[in-house]
Amino acid sequence: MQSKDNTIKTIELLAPAKNLACGIAAIDHGADAVYIGASKFGARQSAGNSVEDIATLCEYAHRFGAKVHVTMNTIIYDNEMDDMLQLVRELEKAKVDALLIQDMGLLKACKEYLKTNLSLHASTQCDSRTAEKVRWLASLGFERVVLARELSVQEIANIHTAVPEVELEAFVHGALCVSYSGICYASQYCFERSANRGACAQFCRMAFDLKDSDGKVIEHQRYLLSLKDMSQIDNLETLMRSGACAFKIEGRLKDINYVKNVVSAYNQKLNAIIAKHPNEFRRASFGRVECNFTPDLNKTFNRGYTSYFADGRQQGIFSPNTPKALGEYVGKVKEIRRDSFNVSSTASFANGDGLCFINKQINREGRTIEALEGFRVNKAVGNRLYPYKMPQG
Repeated sequence: MQSKDNTIKTIELLAPAKNLACGIAAIDHGADAVYIGASKFGARQSAGNSVEDIATLCEYAHRFGAKVHVTMNTIIYDNEMDDMLQLVRELEKAKVDALLIQDMGLLKACKEYLKTNLSLHASTQCDSRTAEKVRWLASLGFERVVLARELSVQEIANIHTAVPEVELEAFVHGALCVSYSGICYASQYCFERSANRGACAQFCRMAFDLKDSDGKVIEHQRYLLSLKDMSQIDNLETLMRSGACAFKIEGRLKDINYVKNVVSAYNQKLNAIIAKHPNEFRRASFGRVECNFTPDLNKTFNRGYTSYFADGRQQGIFSPNTPKALGEYVGKVKEIRRDSFNVSSTASFANGDGLCFINKQINREGRTIEALEGFRVNKAVGNRLYPYKMPQG
């Protein structure tokens, strides 16, 4: 978004809201806008909210100039359209600011039948990777386009140069899909659960065997499609100059602690950049946030971080050892005894801690593979740890 004086660019930090409490927490910790699911028709079936709660969130957000976007980004069946339009009417009365849409039939109904004044955003499920696609979506009536996660900073800049009148929203943090959003049908094919209807079975977080053309197992039960989580916190200034105006944190299923920590981290980073360049950028909302903790992205759920394709295609974006959070790095094993070992670390340990490590093993085919092992600390004496049972590795 360009400000009224046409010189200072307005920047929006957009946070996920699983529910009303998460939405309020996001605003309290620095979000300029939140996106939240209504009772149905959102891309996360298990993250629905009543219109009453959304209205309460709107009232709270608008005090600070913050906005509320509602996700209605599933494919709509014909027999659902009346219910969908009724929900849109109720959301407009609740004073939401924008709707995220994937289904072009819903877009047409909103524009031609309801004649809604709500801002309409093309969801990431629209798979927008080119200037031509963004221009076409704008011609249909979308004011903002949520770009595909796979774009580089240069590709975003090229799109902005080609269609400068369209607001561009880019993901900066959170889980990544191995497929392009909106065109993955693996869950539907394998489990009859459509990702485009809000029921993704998380196919890419499952373990697989990889076999060669002769049937020989190359990898046994590894998470071969599981990507690391995105983190663009070190690329924010570059992204701000690319032409994107809204920066989106993924995680509508994440809890309130995730929201507080991640939003605080990005809020502080954005403010630091703007403080250096006050004549170039400003925040979309107003008010001052005071945080009583030091945000740390390493303490929030993640599968390891990647900047993904911000600087072009790269290796090392997968997390094949586990689809779950690895936790914070705490140190390196320095010395091993029969029932304990010593860790070179500045971290503090306590009885009952759960720790894990990646260990090299020989698989059934005689190949060396990496595998995740875990154990619980029975007793911690400084940096000497006594596991309940010494791990094999």
